[in-house]
Amino acid sequence: MDMATTTQAATAATVVTGAAPLVEMRDIFVAFGGVHAVQDVCVDLRAGEVVGLVGGNGAGKTTLMRALSGAHPADSGEILIDGHPVVIPNPRAAKALGVETIYQTLALAENVDAAANLFLGRELKTRIGSLDDTAMESATRKVIGRLNPNFKNFKTPVVSLSGGQRQAIAISRAIHFNARVLIMDEPTAALGPAETEQVRNVIKQLKSEGIGIFLISHDIHDVFDLADRISVMLHGKLVGTVNKADVTTDEVLGMIIMGKLPNEVTQKELAQLHG
Repeated sequence: MDMATTTQAATAATVVTGAAPLVEMRDIFVAFGGVHAVQDVCVDLRAGEVVGLVGGNGAGKTTLMRALSGAHPADSGEILIDGHPVVIPNPRAAKALGVETIYQTLALAENVDAAANLFLGRELKTRIGSLDDTAMESATRKVIGRLNPNFKNFKTPVVSLSGGQRQAIAISRAIHFNARVLIMDEPTAALGPAETEQVRNVIKQLKSEGIGIFLISHDIHDVFDLADRISVMLHGKLVGTVNKADVTTDEVLGMIIMGKLPNEVTQKELAQLHG
């Protein structure tokens, strides 16, 4: 089987598309004291693509994405947006570059409705300086309706909504303010099957609109359902990046657990993963 596997995702993207990826992270290094949390990792993301970022606890995947989101800038390495080097010292700088993070906690104000959450801290005002509730509700209906046409509870406090509906609000908030890159941290964790399907449909809609998504997940089935490519980390290092269509779930598990690329692992070793 031709695995089309590479440990340097930036090279793969250039070969396939001939154009600069939306995001390139080159040789990213992050240390906490004497612990090398991320060691010289290279990943990239194209427009309209989902890259699954997987690995066990402590693998470094969240720390890597915190460097992109500005939550914890890298100690060394380079980040490029549309082929241009950028500096991302804080989350505000990331947002200005079109990079938004949807955290597992969602960071929603639970006592207010969808529109209030969408415009939290960025409220629209009328000419006389009062809140323009009509304009905010109209914009909210438009953006959420694009992602989830079945969403009806626009006036309901967020605390009463389902997990899938809450995710839709958090994602809508990001893309309404022109996000081009979404970092999604375990977006279906603790959701039931129906809610998980809602979120998956939203992600597929985002892809169709050309938004690039880094999907951090422990759920290998989630990753296989949604990702185009999968980047696997182990002990702070990149094991490799593979095309989802070229690998099996067992081969990706082999990368996660053993740190071996699909063309390096034996069938016997793969069989041992299950027993």
